[in-house]
Amino acid sequence: QVRLVESGGGLVQAGGSLRLSCAASGNIFSINAMGWYRQAPGKQRELVARLTSTSTTNYADSVKGRFTISRDNAKNTAYLQMNSLTPEDTAVYYCNAHISLRTGVALDYWAQGTQVTVSP
Repeated sequence: QVRLVESGGGLVQAGGSLRLSCAASGNIFSINAMGWYRQAPGKQRELVARLTSTSTTNYADSVKGRFTISRDNAKNTAYLQMNSLTPEDTAVYYCNAHISLRTGVALDYWAQGTQVTVSP
């Protein structure tokens, strides 16, 4: 069993910053990738940023240069530093992880989601 717990959302004014954290725990053999998706009201869930175990990163075009994803392997925790936030960044942010279990199975896991609200 694997659990993802994310934190760090909240309300911030445009131009401000927030940092999201996502900690994985449980029967983990290796974490192949971690990242965040977001879903705004009335919109589809979209990839925000993703970091693989080989340090490959992917960012949505809309956040490039403003958001940075990083990971602390010792803590099985990923971070999303979000700078220069705009109201368009307002959404529920979901941490996602692709994890190989000690049983040999690799699965996708999702955290509970955290609300990020950016006021004008």
